[in-house]
Amino acid sequence: MIGNPSYPTYQVFLAIGIAGIITIVLMPLFIRLMKREGVGQQIRADGPKRHLTKQGTPTMGGLVILVSMLVTCAILVDWTPVSVLAVVATVLTGVLGLLDDIESVAHERSLGLTPGQKMAGLITISVIFCLYAVNACHIEPTIAFPGGFSIDLGILTTTVPLGGLSLRIPWIYLIFVFLLMAGLSNAVNLTDGLDGLAGGCVMVVMLVMAMVAFRYEELGLAIFSASIGGACLGFLWYNCYPATIFMGDTGSLALGAAFAALAVLTKTEVTSLVMGGLFIIEALSVIIQVVSFKSTGKRVFLMAPLHHHFEKLGWSETKVVIRFWIISAAFAAIGFALYFQLG
Repeated sequence: MIGNPSYPTYQVFLAIGIAGIITIVLMPLFIRLMKREGVGQQIRADGPKRHLTKQGTPTMGGLVILVSMLVTCAILVDWTPVSVLAVVATVLTGVLGLLDDIESVAHERSLGLTPGQKMAGLITISVIFCLYAVNACHIEPTIAFPGGFSIDLGILTTTVPLGGLSLRIPWIYLIFVFLLMAGLSNAVNLTDGLDGLAGGCVMVVMLVMAMVAFRYEELGLAIFSASIGGACLGFLWYNCYPATIFMGDTGSLALGAAFAALAVLTKTEVTSLVMGGLFIIEALSVIIQVVSFKSTGKRVFLMAPLHHHFEKLGWSETKVVIRFWIISAAFAAIGFALYFQLG
């Protein structure tokens, strides 16, 4: 750990800079490696036709984001069970995304692992995360709402003797954490469809979550969040239009899991959904489209997720991305304001 502990804000800002610089330095090497190995993105055949030119663009850039986060945290974080848990959950989900990317590249299709395989992985990770959070990090199985109202999701808890210890299993909260982690991971994954879109939106949300963690007096989590924000900033140098690298599921699933982990560990499960409102809207657009088409045979949007709808309306890719960044920042600001209303 470096830096003066008397100035913790210095360490948080330093994390942004270090992670950003590491990403900017490593990414060209990674891009050359992916090109040499022929590892490229597979584009949906039913997507906007202009996206077909992106076929073969190097992918799995999320690996560099994760490496930058890990190195930054190794330098700056004074490790605690909470910070270790956040990092491990993120890396494990990144590994799941990496397997998905490898499967996609190996079979040269835009789909990787089957939905069942992804879900099994997310269930395993979220269950381990939740049990460790409750039992080792002493996270209460409650969710708080703005205005001081809270709900106890630990009312149905089983205590299992484990050696000389007792393992608490809060069943309802366990399900809630799974839905949060799986939902946000998939929501960020769905948002990752345009150059710079997911990276920019995640960067905004992570910098706000760093402020939340700092105010929650969890400096390790603040540095962790800031390092992801900084890594995304560096990633955007290469991922902005026209992108020379994509983050892949390695990045999008991991970043969504990191967001969910931060929400649970800072007890902002509800307000985090507002901060990440853009991701929620993107996911809902897919759900609405599928339900509408299967029940009525009609589509609500020209194409889902929502960013493709606006492309079909004639918006340029950069216009969609920048306007979605603005919307994401607005949601993050509203969520941060609501955070101060928690009991």
